[in-house]
Amino acid sequence: MPKTQKEIFLARLMRERDKFELLLNRVGFTRRMTLKGVSGKWSIKDMLAHILSYELYIADRLNETLHGEVYAPCRTQNALDAFLDEFGYPDFGSPLLGDDGPNEWVTEKYKSVPLEEVVAQELQAFAAIIVSLEEMPEDMLDQHNFLDRVANNTYRHYHEHSTDIKRWLRSNTAYNRR
Repeated sequence: MPKTQKEIFLARLMRERDKFELLLNRVGFTRRMTLKGVSGKWSIKDMLAHILSYELYIADRLNETLHGEVYAPCRTQNALDAFLDEFGYPDFGSPLLGDDGPNEWVTEKYKSVPLEEVVAQELQAFAAIIVSLEEMPEDMLDQHNFLDRVANNTYRHYHEHSTDIKRWLRSNTAYNRR
């Protein structure tokens, strides 16, 4: 029996997620996760907080759609501030957001949150995405272009940051051999 577009997507999402988790396991959930300089001034923990925020964003949009709620990107600064207060992350769909502002906010928010808590929250956000995708009818996924949006906020995002992590691991391995 041929697989649906959703089944194919979910299989790919899980494969890509496995690759990302394997890379994180290479680093180990130790002090190394909090060392700055993996990507610019970011640590791997900072990257995870960044990914967490985007995953929360897309998980909430999926859930809203499933429940017949309508999301509209913020068009004013007051709306952006209210969104941030309500959801705890920036409205990444708003045209008002600059490139670096949300990233600075996210890293500042999670700076004093323990690594274990960031990891736990990120795992929960990813699980919420999977649950919503599994529940969502195929035609609804197509109508809202969710598969591409989920890819952008999950595995394409993992690829982007995996490159930095791999580079950092290579340079640290070379440094540690000296």
